[in-house]
Amino acid sequence: MAEGKNVLLGILAILIGIVVMAFPLMGVKVASILAGLSILFLGIWMFIMAWESWDSSKGASIALLILGIIGLVVGLSLFGNIFLVSFLASFWLYFTGFFLIIVGIFGIFGSGDTADSGLGILGVILGILYIILGGYAWNPVYLGFLIGIWFIFTGIMQFFAAPSEAN
Repeated sequence: MAEGKNVLLGILAILIGIVVMAFPLMGVKVASILAGLSILFLGIWMFIMAWESWDSSKGASIALLILGIIGLVVGLSLFGNIFLVSFLASFWLYFTGFFLIIVGIFGIFGSGDTADSGLGILGVILGILYIILGGYAWNPVYLGFLIGIWFIFTGIMQFFAAPSEAN
């Protein structure tokens, strides 16, 4: 059983999950703002790194400059745009689901080991579940509800996590 910081984080995550489930559109709006700001700051950092490394490596500087521009565009596009966040979350769930199904099929038929076959079946089942969730994530209300469930699940798992050794 967890102690101290893990219990506090677990309670906090459960409370956030309940609030997000009660107000799913606001939860997705906050997620879009946080994601947009994070990517925006990452783009700005890449711009700074591009200028600082210009003398030592022109190729790396150009790559950082291009990535910085992409970061700025994506960050500004995501900032507060719940429909774009819903689209990207849905796309990512579909992509991950198809990937899990393919890897699961390889696991089932790839070797004669029972553990590999069992993990392959689990991969196929999880892939199908991800694709189903991807269909729901198109709607920002359902995405907010899924985010709330994820917070609650993560909070419950914090109660069972081993305490961290870093003090």
